[in-house]
Amino acid sequence: MPAFHPGPKPRRRTELGLLVFANLIIVALYVLASEGEHSHIPPHLGPFLGVLVGLSLVAHLANRWLVPDAHPVVLPIVVLLNGIGYVVIARWNPPYAKLQAGWTAIGIAAYILTLLVVRRSRDLDRYRYLLLLLAGVLMLAPLIPHFGENINGARLWVHAGRLSFQPVEIAKLLLCIFFASYFAENKEMLSIPTARLGNRLIIDPRPLIPILVAWGFAMLVIGVENDIAFALLIFMLFIGLLWITTGRVGYLVLGLVLFAAGAVVAAHVFAQVHDRVTIWLDPWATQNGSGGQLALGWYALGGGGVGGTGLGLGKVSGIVPHITSDMIFAAIGEEMGFLGTSSVAIAFLLLVGAGLRIAQTARSDFSRLVATGLTIILGFQAFFIMAGVLRLLPLTGITLPFMAYGGSSLVANYVLVALLMRISQEGAASPVEVAAAVNQPGDRAYVIAQ
Repeated sequence: MPAFHPGPKPRRRTELGLLVFANLIIVALYVLASEGEHSHIPPHLGPFLGVLVGLSLVAHLANRWLVPDAHPVVLPIVVLLNGIGYVVIARWNPPYAKLQAGWTAIGIAAYILTLLVVRRSRDLDRYRYLLLLLAGVLMLAPLIPHFGENINGARLWVHAGRLSFQPVEIAKLLLCIFFASYFAENKEMLSIPTARLGNRLIIDPRPLIPILVAWGFAMLVIGVENDIAFALLIFMLFIGLLWITTGRVGYLVLGLVLFAAGAVVAAHVFAQVHDRVTIWLDPWATQNGSGGQLALGWYALGGGGVGGTGLGLGKVSGIVPHITSDMIFAAIGEEMGFLGTSSVAIAFLLLVGAGLRIAQTARSDFSRLVATGLTIILGFQAFFIMAGVLRLLPLTGITLPFMAYGGSSLVANYVLVALLMRISQEGAASPVEVAAAVNQPGDRAYVIAQ
């Protein structure tokens, strides 16, 4: 069992202070929403406070025990985003709010379990092919007859009794670990020209073949399941890690060319992509049909203006389809205005910045690439849905991390944050602490190499 560190470390004291501040903001928003809608303080404010403070305190105590030197800003931002999302869900869909609270508790449990199981990030490197196999099984699961479900045109769900979840949410994390492991091992071969073509040296393409096969399989399966949002996310993860690993702009240019070609093909082959692009170009042409969701979302954003209508006083968000999942950013814009949506965007920027900082301080190429990949997943997922609501990109069915309703996404993102915190702890630990944590014979070389 991990040793308990007596006395709070400075970073954990900072984290506790930020958690208190985040909880105060969430409680204030919750009370204001109830006052605006019902003109009284919510009668169950006490239990709400107990659950809110209790869950964040449990996560904080786990950090003091398991990752005492990890980044102090990550957990407070996550708690703040999760809490704001809960307030919006409780405002527009109270039954879903109860379920979201349950999923948050499960997410915190998954967060702590991940920290307990993944004691060293490099242990994941040893099981990369097993993780790749598990990712493939998870991605194929929705295609199994009578087990997978087709919802809103995408076959991403599997159900077991009354429980439904999206295996691809976990698969994306496993693919990130596999990509990072493979790129870290083949870094030199992918970045240094070693093959001769005539009188010139070029990059040997052979090391790219296995990783391209794995990536192509993932893209094919997600394409068959008709979910372009996750296909785009995995594509950005792959190209981003390849570019960061090698530092060669040619890979980035190749990725952009492949993306442009793939987008054209997908728009003609996949009906869902064609419909979303059509709605993106002219939502008003189908505002009484499939484009109505986006059009109403803009009315909500426009009605909010700079300062918002006030919590509990919005009207348009109540008629926007899927307001607590796909369009929760529009609900924030109506009642909290431009200031509210900007605050959410800044919070995600801070979270991405913290993730990149963790990657910079990582102690190995593998850990550095894992932290970068996880940050790419989190950052681009938030960007895709916010840009979709604002019509910068076609709207996808991807969820806003930690805020939108959805148990699969919430639990997976808490696991993602736990992995980031583990890497952060390793990067912040002193060489003496790292050496003291070594218990296996082959680990001495690793410590010396750092």
